[in-house]
Amino acid sequence: MQSFTSATARISAFPFETSKCLKGRLGIFGFALALPFAMAHGLWAQDFRAGEIEIVRPWSRAAPEGAKVAAGYVVLKNHGPAADKLIAVTAEIARKAEIHEMAVDDKGVMTMRPLAGGLEIPSSGEASLEPGGVHIMFMGLERNPKRGETFKGTLTFEKAGAIDVEFSVDSITGNKAGHGSHGG
Repeated sequence: MQSFTSATARISAFPFETSKCLKGRLGIFGFALALPFAMAHGLWAQDFRAGEIEIVRPWSRAAPEGAKVAAGYVVLKNHGPAADKLIAVTAEIARKAEIHEMAVDDKGVMTMRPLAGGLEIPSSGEASLEPGGVHIMFMGLERNPKRGETFKGTLTFEKAGAIDVEFSVDSITGNKAGHGSHGG
């Protein structure tokens, strides 16, 4: 009789052990599934806001060793009823930063120059700083941005004031094409 009782105890415990094992496996599977999203969250969640201005995902391309310049990109959204203007930029990786625009002249030559007077963000609108267009130039690099790193910067607006941000560094080729030779 005693051996029957211990066999019954083992059999009745079996479903609970399986349940724990299954729950544990599901928990591990869920954790493993969520981990890449949690790790990538920093890439998606780099939005900053001050007053009516929202700064969406500031990023830069990696720069090769020896490069003296790098470029930065961002989308600026103005949720307010009045226009504002990006008037200055600083970054911990560079001695100087400027807002630049690229243009093609009547001879087909691409030129780049600082944007005099800053970049206007229209009321209830946005301005995109992107490869091949208006962008931030980081000049006199004190360290080269490397893929996967971040660096601190400040964007200063005429009305909203200074907003501290963090730039994510993407690959040299970046996530968009067309930035020319600014990477170095």
